[in-house]
Amino acid sequence: MNIGIKPSTLIAIAVGLSAATLSMSSIAADLDVALIIKDHRFEPSEIKVPANQRVRLSVHNQDKSAEEFESKSLKREKVIPAGAKAAILIGPLKPGRYEFFGEFHEATARGVVVAE
Repeated sequence: MNIGIKPSTLIAIAVGLSAATLSMSSIAADLDVALIIKDHRFEPSEIKVPANQRVRLSVHNQDKSAEEFESKSLKREKVIPAGAKAAILIGPLKPGRYEFFGEFHEATARGVVVAE
């Protein structure tokens, strides 16, 4: 049975699948930075990352209450339940300072990402 697929179409499909695989492996290669919420504070409160690179913030909320990671400059917000972990992807970032805060404890839960 001939289904009528041209060899050039098969090559295009193979190239597309290869590109998708490479793209997925580059996502897996993101820089992973640990960030802890403890006593309504972010630890560390300053995170240095390379400019122009995607970064995965692996946030672990060790408090007994939820906290919301929020940043207007990073355009991210995410509620992290008590005792839970969450991943927040940021970047690639231009060189500069990007503030973030915990919306539920804004007076103490503050930090900054510095892209260099």
